[in-house]
Amino acid sequence: MTLSKTSLSTNPPSTAPLLEVSDLTVAFGSEAGAVRAVRGVSYSVQPGETLAIVGESGSGKSVSSLAVMGLLPSNAAITGSIKFKGTELLGLNDKKLSQLRGSGISMVFQDPLSALTPVYTIGDQIAEAVRIHQDVSAAQAHERAVELLDLVGIPNARLRSSSFPHEFSGGMRQRAMIAMAIANDPDLIIADEPTTALDVTIQAQVLDVLQKAKEVTNAATVLITHDLGVVAGFADRVMVMYAGKAVELASVDDIFYHPRMPYTMGLLGSIPRMDVEEKEPLIPIEGTPPSLVNLPSGCPFRPRCPLAVEVCRTTEPPLALTDRPEHQAACHRSMEIAQRQWSAADVFVRPELPPLEGVLATPREDRPVVLTLDDLHRAFPIRKGAVIRRTIGSVRAVDGVSLDIRQGETLGLVGESGCGKTTTIMEIMNLLKPQRGKIVVLGKETDNLKGADRRKMRADLSIVFQDPMASLDPRMPIGDILAEPMWVQKISEDRIKARTAELLKMVGLAPEHASRYPAEFSGGQRQRIGIARALALDPKVIVLDEPVSALDVSIQAGVINLLDELKIKMGLSYLFVAHDLSVVRHIADRVAVMYLGRIVEIGTTKQIFAAPSHPYTQALLSAIPLPDPVKERGRKRILLSGDLPSPADVPSGCRFSTRCFVFAEQLNAEERATCKGVDPELYELGGDHRAACHFAKVREVV
Repeated sequence: MTLSKTSLSTNPPSTAPLLEVSDLTVAFGSEAGAVRAVRGVSYSVQPGETLAIVGESGSGKSVSSLAVMGLLPSNAAITGSIKFKGTELLGLNDKKLSQLRGSGISMVFQDPLSALTPVYTIGDQIAEAVRIHQDVSAAQAHERAVELLDLVGIPNARLRSSSFPHEFSGGMRQRAMIAMAIANDPDLIIADEPTTALDVTIQAQVLDVLQKAKEVTNAATVLITHDLGVVAGFADRVMVMYAGKAVELASVDDIFYHPRMPYTMGLLGSIPRMDVEEKEPLIPIEGTPPSLVNLPSGCPFRPRCPLAVEVCRTTEPPLALTDRPEHQAACHRSMEIAQRQWSAADVFVRPELPPLEGVLATPREDRPVVLTLDDLHRAFPIRKGAVIRRTIGSVRAVDGVSLDIRQGETLGLVGESGCGKTTTIMEIMNLLKPQRGKIVVLGKETDNLKGADRRKMRADLSIVFQDPMASLDPRMPIGDILAEPMWVQKISEDRIKARTAELLKMVGLAPEHASRYPAEFSGGQRQRIGIARALALDPKVIVLDEPVSALDVSIQAGVINLLDELKIKMGLSYLFVAHDLSVVRHIADRVAVMYLGRIVEIGTTKQIFAAPSHPYTQALLSAIPLPDPVKERGRKRILLSGDLPSPADVPSGCRFSTRCFVFAEQLNAEERATCKGVDPELYELGGDHRAACHFAKVREVV
């Protein structure tokens, strides 16, 4: 079925920009003064081109794109020019902009759950987008919605079109948002952090869908992201933003291989890379972005820039051409950077880790075990009925997990959302008798812990949560937040005061910060406060639940380096839960891969990354984007079909068989019957390496 579409004007010649933004400025009023969120940004997007806009949080990426869509609040003061297909958008009334949105320009929002209406079905919402812009019947619009859901990879699209947003997983909701965005064959798609909160496997599927949408509609794309790995494989050109302004604009290859702005170099140097075997400390960008209310004179990046000179203090550099064609950078020393061919390692200081001493220098088998899980199970009952409640099933969140961690060791626990990682660490932190199996912390079974023993054990076992803002009480100064666990353990006030100052220094903050409240700190600083609180009682084991997932890459690098340094200095052991395998490769000594409540592969970091043997592990590694355009363009990804099955209905036999590419493409009927009928155990593969697969073998993961 072919559906017509409306647009503001006829298509221009292919050489004319589809979108042209000139000297765009956006300011918001506040009690402290005008917040200059976007300052004189200019760029263009050609038909069929993908422009990536990158930078730290607060750099103006999303605000500039919302200005293009006409979706900024009424208190935003906007000046400059935004032309789409030659038509000026600034000054258009809401009726004309509404005709454009979804037809000429569409947007994929960062959080699909809040962007979708919860009381309407997915199919109705997509059909509504079709009917607003096209003269079709309700039946035709519904058919178009089913076609689009099928196009973006929603299984059983006709049936699922009648589902509500809360009945879709995060990845499925994002794909539904993309289906809505391409419903009217737009000329431009703006994707605002479309993969931020997704697992790497779902991220790979969403990027594949975006690429397919681009090919089907021939639309140009503006991709807003902080993930430079995604940029490397998806974008044609990149604009780097800092403090509301574009500071570098060039082709994707030039940005990655020939950066001319120190800020860009710092972003590239702070990324943990999966393709680097030798572990070195990451290169953080020290300091934080400036306030957009009172910008300092000169270059806004000067306080954080190792190359700053006197002219940087007085004059803000314009975005100007460099030594390379069509490569612009806002740096007084860009030509010198080109001549000397400086890289991030030449410009920024790479921290040095202390040497390994004592127990950390001894072989793993000679170190004491600090945490053991033996056949751990946790199931949650599913109940039905309002008056008479009855159990009709169970969610097998953790289904037979066994592992151990030794002193001074970091175990990375990885897997998709819903695989049981968080339930596992909550079972550990409860320090109670598990439903089934055994938990041993520092030689003591949690079955036998009484009240006083349990309180004492909590001094040796602590946790750092994923969201530092939600885990810190906004009503308490951070001095009291750090002191609270010491109050519980009845430590003297003098010792608490001294220890609070020690902790702040330990994580790179000043003792005088103790009187400030959490809202006065950046995201990276709040996470450092969370780490300081976890260290308050000199623990032996720290559980880290996605501790860097919400941070910009520049801030993330400093937190990861801090964790490495503390582990060496204090002999700490970490259970590091994450879905970013690049971070895991950098920080972990061993890795356990979870799927549907069970560990399916475990081994040293080198074994898991160099010789992955379970198809699920191979798919996870294949899905990790590399921050290298040439390597990323040459990769062939393993895309898993569908989403993670429900832990309330675990498939028989091998629980991964329903999504396994080896099962679907490489096994004969007899071998498939084995997978369907026999649940595989963790088979020994040599050394400490084990995998739960009947046909485990190393396969090349490009």
